[in-house]
Amino acid sequence: MSAVFANRVVRRRAIAFVALLATSLVLMAVSGNRLVVELQQGIGFAFRPMQSALDGLGRNVASIGAALAEIDQLRLDNEALRAENERIRIENRQAEELRRENELLTSLLQLRNGFEYETVAASVIARGSSEVQRRVTLDRGTADGIEVGDVVLGSGGALVGRVIEAGPSSATVQLISDSASTVIGQLLTSAATGEVTGQLPGSLRMENIAAAVTVALGEEVVTAGIELAGGIRSPYPKGLVIGRVVDVRRDANQIVQTAFLEPAANLDRLEYVLVILDYEGGLPAPEQQPTDCRPDEDGTLPDGEQPCIEPTPMPAPSGSPTT
Repeated sequence: MSAVFANRVVRRRAIAFVALLATSLVLMAVSGNRLVVELQQGIGFAFRPMQSALDGLGRNVASIGAALAEIDQLRLDNEALRAENERIRIENRQAEELRRENELLTSLLQLRNGFEYETVAASVIARGSSEVQRRVTLDRGTADGIEVGDVVLGSGGALVGRVIEAGPSSATVQLISDSASTVIGQLLTSAATGEVTGQLPGSLRMENIAAAVTVALGEEVVTAGIELAGGIRSPYPKGLVIGRVVDVRRDANQIVQTAFLEPAANLDRLEYVLVILDYEGGLPAPEQQPTDCRPDEDGTLPDGEQPCIEPTPMPAPSGSPTT
């Protein structure tokens, strides 16, 4: 049974092979026919535009794909460049800030090295401003030697103010632009003095300048450092720069004039200051305070080397009454 089935398969394969061979021979014979060649050429000509269109479409699709890939790569490159530029800008800003802080600290260090008083550097950590008060808080306090009454300087030795409160690790400074602040100032050219007080929004007013004095715009005003009666020292050392004159107002009927000053220190942007630790304003030490030099009952003067209080002379009478 199996032999019969195998014979049938062999015969079918033989018939298929003979059929394919015959078909190939017929096609080979026909392909050389002129009519068939012309038919092939006609069909090829008819489909040529479609083939060109398909080829162009394929090229366009490939170009679009390449363009999209290039655009995506450019987008990635632009994002990377933007990130790099932002990083460089941040680094430049940080470098500029460090350079500026270094210049401020260098200026304060140079001032400190050339100053006759003992000082301590401090940073401004808080600012307080109201209609009448202008104050700053420092990051140094009594643990660093700061006391109430200490004088505070800015860059270039410009006067900033005085310490009015001091804790272990912080201190509050009343700026010279505070309405409650008063400094005796002195004009550099004429040595005339006046009372420098603060006024909003941060400028200074120098009052009670003698009317006969010529006050020039741009003239510098420094602390007078005048010692008051009874040996009381000025709260501020002599010669600290307060500001420069920007305006003068004078009333022809007055015996005094008023000048308006621009502070030498930028009081609204203070960052670092110097606090003078060893200047003693006000009353001198007890052993240096003046004493009454009138003789005792036995006619002797008081012991010690303290200065004497000079009695205020009484005005002489203008005349004697008549009877």
